Amino acid sequence: MKKIISIGELLIDFISRQKGCSLKDVTVFERAAGGAPANVACAVGRLGGRSAMLSQVGMDAFGTHIIEALKTAGVDTTGVYRTQKANTGLAFVTLDEKGERDFSFYRNPSADLFLTAEQITPDLMQDCGILHFCSVDLVDYPVKQAHYRAIALAKEQGAMISFDPNVRLPLWNSAENCRLAIREFLPLADIIKISDDELEFITGFCDPEQAKQSLFSVGCKLFLYTMGGNGSIAYAAGGAKAQADCVPVQVKDSTGAGDSFIGSFLYQLIRDQIHLHILAQMNASDLQRYLDFSSLYAAYTTTQKGAAGAMATLEEITAFQKGLHSVL
Repeated sequence: MKKIISIGELLIDFISRQKGCSLKDVTVFERAAGGAPANVACAVGRLGGRSAMLSQVGMDAFGTHIIEALKTAGVDTTGVYRTQKANTGLAFVTLDEKGERDFSFYRNPSADLFLTAEQITPDLMQDCGILHFCSVDLVDYPVKQAHYRAIALAKEQGAMISFDPNVRLPLWNSAENCRLAIREFLPLADIIKISDDELEFITGFCDPEQAKQSLFSVGCKLFLYTMGGNGSIAYAAGGAKAQADCVPVQVKDSTGAGDSFIGSFLYQLIRDQIHLHILAQMNASDLQRYLDFSSLYAAYTTTQKGAAGAMATLEEITAFQKGLHSVL
């Protein structure tokens, strides 16, 4: 099995243990290793795939905890560096009554932003099947060039490039700079995942049917569109389409749900040896099967606290599915 390599931010999520509170009123937080690319890496590792992370943390206890959490999830941390230039990033997460999130970030700057292109060496990219990244670390710091370097090395091997913009506007000095950075990297991606609340911001279209044409025109081969409680749609550039309903569960924490969705989807692609040259021509039945599994996997994640630590193993997701069927 080829490796799925993630590049980008590593941080600690401090998640409110009280729902329905604004940040100023929260008195108790729970620590969880996080960062969207790391969550994806953990999902792959927990499912039994070959997973690796490229990033950087500070010389602090939070950085140590993140590395330990990644290793526990089966993620190769050879490409996770440590630096004294900045501390590990932090995010404080508040939850409403439905488990939906609001973020407050402390990373100005954080250690991951100083990851350089020179640190992304060919040996770290060996046997790469998919390289996955998000937009949080596409800001004007050395880490942006590290992304370009990783993408170039992955493409040399014929690997697929996966991009989940995962828009976090509070981390940008303007919404337009965020949009421009995302659009700068869209043409480099073969697989693009966008949520319904990001679609118009990124593509200029409210309708995913219109947006897909825009994305396919710049080189995307597979477009994954997620709609939270309204399910998900997969579009292949060759014309195949599939749609899955959301799996109804009691949501405790939606942190990492989108990451678990794309992580489990990428795992299936690698497991079934879906290569770049056949990605656009995937058939509807395979897309449906992958969507159904990833919808189930994401649903499981929302029943757990945290993000990286909430990712399920194959055994756990099988038991979860059986439990749902017994209830029905």
